[in-house]
Formats: sequence, C-alpha cells, structure tokens
Amino acid sequence: MGVVPEEAINQFEALMEEVEEPLKRTFQNIHQGYPKEPLIRFLKAREGNVTKAHKMLVDCLNWRVQNDIDDILAKPIVPTDLYRAIRDSQLIGLSGYSKEGLPVFAHGVGLNTFDKASVHYYVQSHIQINEYRDRVILPAATKKYGKHISKCVKILDMTGLKLSALSQIKLLTITSSIDDLNYPEKTVTYYIVNAPYIFSACWKVVKPLLQERTKMKINVLSGCGQDDLLKIMDYSSLPHFCRKRSSGSTEHSDSYVGNCYSLDHPFHQQLYNYIKQQSLIREIVKPRKQGSVHVTLPEDAVEGVEIAKTLESELEKFKALDECRESLEDLRVDNGKS
Repeated sequence: MGVVPEEAINQFEALMEEVEEPLKRTFQNIHQGYPKEPLIRFLKAREGNVTKAHKMLVDCLNWRVQNDIDDILAKPIVPTDLYRAIRDSQLIGLSGYSKEGLPVFAHGVGLNTFDKASVHYYVQSHIQINEYRDRVILPAATKKYGKHISKCVKILDMTGLKLSALSQIKLLTITSSIDDLNYPEKTVTYYIVNAPYIFSACWKVVKPLLQERTKMKINVLSGCGQDDLLKIMDYSSLPHFCRKRSSGSTEHSDSYVGNCYSLDHPFHQQLYNYIKQQSLIREIVKPRKQGSVHVTLPEDAVEGVEIAKTLESELEKFKALDECRESLEDLRVDNGKS
C-alpha cells in the first residue's frame, strides 16, 4: 500500500500505549527516536489493518524479549576463526550508500554455502547485522544526510547459482521469515544482478510464492547491473561484483576494490569490534567457545517453512536442466520481466 492514513497511525499509537513495560522498552530499540516509523512499516505489512498490524508488532516485541534481541549486539561469535568462516560462507556486506543516503547491502546469494557452522550461528549473525543496521548504521546515516533514513537497498548477486542451492532453502526461509515478521518494510528495492541461465527457471517458480508487496520491490538487472545502479549510487558504492572489468579503460579507475563480504572489510571490522566492546561494557558472561544464540522461530514462520518445502519440491523438476542447458537458451532476464 502507499500512504498510510493518519487516523490508522493514531489508532495504532493508542494501542501501543497499552502494552506492557518490557515491550515498550524493546520498542525503543526498534524506533530509535522515531516511534511513528515502525508503526507505518507494520501497517504497510498488514495492508493498513490496524488490528493485524498491532498483533504483528506485539508478536515481534514478545519475540525480541523472549530471545534477548536487545542484547544480541553484546554477544560476539567466538573464536574469530569461526566468525571468519561464517563470513566466508554467509556472504553479506555494506558496500556504500545510495545518492539518497540509503545503505547499500550486498548479498552473495549464488555463492552462499552455509556449511561452516550450525544454523544457530548463521541466524545469530543475520540478526546481529539487522540490529547493527537499525541501531548504528541507519542513525549514523540520518545524522550524516540530515534527514531520517530508516531503510536500505539490497543487491542480490546470483553469480554461481546452482540447483544445489536447494539444500539452503530452509535456512533462507528461517532468516526471511524473521525479516518479514520482525523487520518488515526495511528494504526499498531488491536488485538482482549476474543472473545465470538457471535463474530464469528458478524465478518462474519463486515469483508466485512471494507476497505482492515484495514482488513489486524486485528489479532484475541486465548483467552486473553497473549502468542501472550508477543512476542511484556513485561508483564507489557499487559492490565489487557490480563493477565492469575492462582492460585499457581508465574510467572510474580506483586503486582498490574491496570485497565487502570479507571480515577484513571495514564494515565487518567495525561491526565485530562494536559487538566485542558491547560485551565488555555490559559485562555479559563470556560466551562458550562453541556457544551460539538460539532464537525461537516465530509461529507465523511455519507457513514459510511449508513454502520452502513446496519450493524445494517444485525446483526438483528442474534438476534435468543441469544436463540440458541448451533447453534454456530461449530464456532471458530483462529488467525484472519474466
């Protein structure tokens, strides 16, 4: 939906005044001084229905309290080698900012392996990045650009996408469900780049399973997407996988193109150091060497797991494509249209 009626926001505010104090405290970590902003997001996620949006937000607040989400940025994943392994297999990073000041997050969907740690570690890492974005990155962007910034842009790199990615669907469904239920409407646009031939077939299966509001945000770009993305961000903010390599060309030349997925990238160094500092400040008991944060999956996410099973079943039909690439030569990805 577009603009949320002021009357709906006022009704939502009145309902939130009645929630218990622990929920009000964790709500502060969500709104970061802008209490109307999450109300609008949750209303949009529930098509403007105040009752449904209120239930969704209260469920989210209870989830935060029950899983100590407010303290998750004080719980480092140790040792460092384990965290580095997670960064090498759960590819995500902050590459820069759009011209409007929106953080640009890159996701290596095609090359993710999720095979270096338990599911709980990957979920913990995912939530920590979400919380760091909302509590540190977005407030800093708001201050820098002189306007309230509460959303981001995501670029999904499909390089290396294979049918073997089916084994990751359930984990991806868990993290997607957590985002849908607890961090709704935080992404303005999803840009898909470097889509291989197999993506066209997968997209035809995935697209009908997505919510309409999500599908409207997805834009499939041609190739690495550099030309289209330069309309909304500077070259320096492009993820490394969106930069054209052309020998002899000096345009946009730079001495270093950082891999924003790497633990050595400034974003991940700052994030990891922040978490370690918070753990010392709050004097939290030192985590066990092989410990992890166990996050309860919201009940509504069960539907997402069923979708994953359906998707897995449907994609099984495409297994023969690996042996028959020629049959997909007529499939093309053209600016989000299939």
